[in-house]
Amino acid sequence: MINGKQLRDAFISGANNLCNRKAEVDALNVFPVPDGDTGTNMSMTIGNGAKELEKLGDDVTVEEVAKVAAGGFLRGARGNSGVILSLLFRGFSKGMKGKETATGADIAAAFKLGVDAAYKAVMKPTEGTILTVARCAAEKAAEIVKYDDSTIAVTYGMYIQSRRTLAQTPEMLPILKKSGVVDAGGQGLVYIFEGIWSVISEGRMIMPKAAEEPVKAASYAYCVEAIVKRGENATENFEKAISAYGEMVDYTEGTIGAKFHIHTNEPGKVLTEALAYGSLYATKVENMSLSHTEMKTEFDAKAEAKEEKFTYAPVDPSIEYGFVSVCAGKGLSDVFADLGCDNIVSGGQTMNPSTEDILAAVQATPAKTVFVLPNNKNIIMAAAQAAEIADRKVVVIPSRTVPQGISAMLSYDPDASVEDNTNAMNEALSSVCTGQVTFAARDSDFDGHKIKEGELLAMKEGKMVYTGVDMELICTRLAKALVTKETSMVTVYYGEDVSEEQAEEIRSAIESKLPSSIEVGAIYGGQPVYYYIISAE
Repeated sequence: MINGKQLRDAFISGANNLCNRKAEVDALNVFPVPDGDTGTNMSMTIGNGAKELEKLGDDVTVEEVAKVAAGGFLRGARGNSGVILSLLFRGFSKGMKGKETATGADIAAAFKLGVDAAYKAVMKPTEGTILTVARCAAEKAAEIVKYDDSTIAVTYGMYIQSRRTLAQTPEMLPILKKSGVVDAGGQGLVYIFEGIWSVISEGRMIMPKAAEEPVKAASYAYCVEAIVKRGENATENFEKAISAYGEMVDYTEGTIGAKFHIHTNEPGKVLTEALAYGSLYATKVENMSLSHTEMKTEFDAKAEAKEEKFTYAPVDPSIEYGFVSVCAGKGLSDVFADLGCDNIVSGGQTMNPSTEDILAAVQATPAKTVFVLPNNKNIIMAAAQAAEIADRKVVVIPSRTVPQGISAMLSYDPDASVEDNTNAMNEALSSVCTGQVTFAARDSDFDGHKIKEGELLAMKEGKMVYTGVDMELICTRLAKALVTKETSMVTVYYGEDVSEEQAEEIRSAIESKLPSSIEVGAIYGGQPVYYYIISAE
């Protein structure tokens, strides 16, 4: 039997263990596109709950601990993995209702409620994921209590079973087996169970990892990477020319250009030399002399600045309809604002907003009915959770991309009913086909493509279709793949790393490859991660 203090410490220990190892979980993501990585989302979710738990004293009941944890996880839930994690603990909290202490049977029954809640919330549960790991752990707990009701036996059984199930996930999901990894969400849950078990079995809390020691200054201060499309007056022996400015780490030359990675003290001269060779894409310059501590301070400051954007003052409903949209990039924010969105939540692929972020925007929208456009498949579940706890009617339109969200907004009729608008906006989602161009965050062998870090990736409706180093070729091929006989308009939203001139070149190239009946436009989106978002409708 455990008391509230033990359960509190166990949950905090589980949170610390996951947060300490979030980079390991992030590394398990099989899709090479930069995203809001599983480990990061789960650690931010459970970390929010841990902060609330740390405020509790020792004289607490298991009911109070479970309730505080569930509330913290719910508000901090980010990404699908984070939402599923919050649902597991939300169900667990219901199982602890009215209890001062908990037996092994109580824990087993409560966690079963959490698993049921998580499966119910996912429309099409996929086996071989965190859901499977959680379910098998719950089943093992139910089996153990038949002959041993101790909390030690139950939590140990859950931990060991979660590890066994995790090891089997590659056999359940072919993509995991092909990539040679286990499921990232399942691994995160195993680390949580490990932290919980440490407290229950030994009374030892896993503590937060100490800050890393500053790295020694490199002999070269800067790391420069870029893809360069060869121009008409390209420098001869380009590799030799830029190697003169530092130490070449990687260089690949193809029929249309080159990709390089060099350490240097003269990044400006490297880029000037590259511009003499041709057009720059996927350029990245990093200061290697910055210590990890300095970088962390900078990133934390940026994160805090982003969080301030989510600070909204709640308002009472005074109009019939309002809108909340999630997107990243000033240009895209302006587009949604012009279409009538009351509040924009800054977020997207690399920064999944939490349930609390979306809820705050909803509460600050002065409408009786608020339509929420997540515009990303990994934000839909967080939006749905916000809808459940809002003090006004919330309708989540399950837009998976920004162009879908824009199309939904265009179909809104202020004189129509909630039901008619909901139907019209949902129907509008299928009227647009979305393509995205980004870069590979890591080397990968994915879906038949051998991909190198930094290589350009073209995706159609979230599925990778082309890879390469020629931006114009990638974009024109992608645009042609998006259009159908019914397509009348193609819009190119260009990102923060693309100049207006580069965007116009791409727009013009796409226009030249499509039928003259299709109008092709370019709009500044300012989005991170994606050089271009292309919509066809």
